Amino acid sequence: MFDKILVAVDHSEISDRALLAARDLALLSKGEVWVLHLREREVASRGGMTWSDETQDEADAKVAAAVDQLTEAGVKAHGEVRNVLFGHAARNIVDDARQHGADVVVMGSRGRGDLAGLVLGSTAHKVIHLTDRPVMIVR
Repeated sequence: MFDKILVAVDHSEISDRALLAARDLALLSKGEVWVLHLREREVASRGGMTWSDETQDEADAKVAAAVDQLTEAGVKAHGEVRNVLFGHAARNIVDDARQHGADVVVMGSRGRGDLAGLVLGSTAHKVIHLTDRPVMIVR
């Protein structure tokens, strides 16, 4: 069914539920999970400097904890943290799904409506429209 599952996490409460959904899918199909966290970075107009709201160490620790949680449940899991420019998360999620041969992408959504998602640039909306793989949205 789903041998390879990519779960995109941002360490929100919704993201925690997406991780649980990925765990359950993996347990049902005896699949493995890739936990992906993208540190979106802002670019300052002067000097091209970038910054993020979390440190690399914080992001690494959160992904390691997610991988440990999956492993303890009996799921083979891998974790990855990458830096991306703000607004490019969806493309990176789609590219990672392709690179890992993921059968499904699991991610959370804050539950904005279609119009709000379109106007505000929902990452989940973008992933759905950019990928050729099934996407499970958890709320």
